[in-house]
Amino acid sequence: MLNLTYGTLPSSEQTGSVFGCLLFGSDDAVSTGAVADLPCARVAMPRLDGVPLLCETLGGRAAIRGGSFKDIAYRFNDDVLFGVIQLDESTMTATSGSALETAAEQAYLRIFELLRAQGFPYVLRFWNYMADINGEANGLERYRQFNLGRQQAFAESGQAVSGNVPAACALGTSHGPLVVAFLAGRQPSLPIENPRQVSAYDYPEQYGPRSPLFSRASVANVGSGRHLFLSGTASIVGHQTLHDGDIAAQTRETLVNIRAVIGEAARKMQTHCALTDLDYIVYVRREADLPTVRAIVKAELGSTVRASYLLADICRADLLVEIEGSAQLPAA
Repeated sequence: MLNLTYGTLPSSEQTGSVFGCLLFGSDDAVSTGAVADLPCARVAMPRLDGVPLLCETLGGRAAIRGGSFKDIAYRFNDDVLFGVIQLDESTMTATSGSALETAAEQAYLRIFELLRAQGFPYVLRFWNYMADINGEANGLERYRQFNLGRQQAFAESGQAVSGNVPAACALGTSHGPLVVAFLAGRQPSLPIENPRQVSAYDYPEQYGPRSPLFSRASVANVGSGRHLFLSGTASIVGHQTLHDGDIAAQTRETLVNIRAVIGEAARKMQTHCALTDLDYIVYVRREADLPTVRAIVKAELGSTVRASYLLADICRADLLVEIEGSAQLPAA
């Protein structure tokens, strides 16, 4: 069993049944020691909805065990393993390429090595956060450097670089280390693509020397439960960004894409799946755009939509908003 909740920190009484968490907020908020014994991705990414901290908690049944491996903190039970690795680029010795490329490659190589050793061969979801994601160094945007390192690690580790690849997001912070969190299982997930979009792993070379590696969503069977993981979704049709500079149009296009992905998931699973089933995280590039984004999300998804808003940079400099989400679904 796996439960994802979005809100406050787990209490000390709850941590025995928690795999780990992702903390979003200001530097002061995410430095809390309340989850010191858990794998915790601390992301300096301020909330925009008047609450200092967002905690995305992954919980399960008891009998959760933990450990550490090559800078990875992890916890697991018989069904899933959740882990977090944080690497400071300044400590990376880049034999070729950039420090970020080296950090990404090392992070992913270590993750795959751990999963082989622990017997969790299938990654269900990745979360990636890095500083200055749209900045340029050595003639290449940093997100594209990250993709170089990530794909190299996938290839070296014998992981698929197309087709059945995990759901994922990649967002930018103003500062901080490379943070990669991951959830892996004993069974493969079902990848979901968007019929309105080119699969990310098939992007043309104009988006960098190596393509991003993620499916638009995935459905995972975990114990007796089933979970939908919606990857970071934005205003992209085919492979191109639409509505440059128009936050309202980008938000609406993003929601059209989410409807398409959820519809495809429902078709593949042959079951009902609605947009209102999901909890969402909405990443907004410009704080001034929050009222517009929030109003459109509520108008399209209903006033009771469960959504948290964060200030973040998006993987393309011309994207102003990105939305991800998750849902617990009826068992197959």
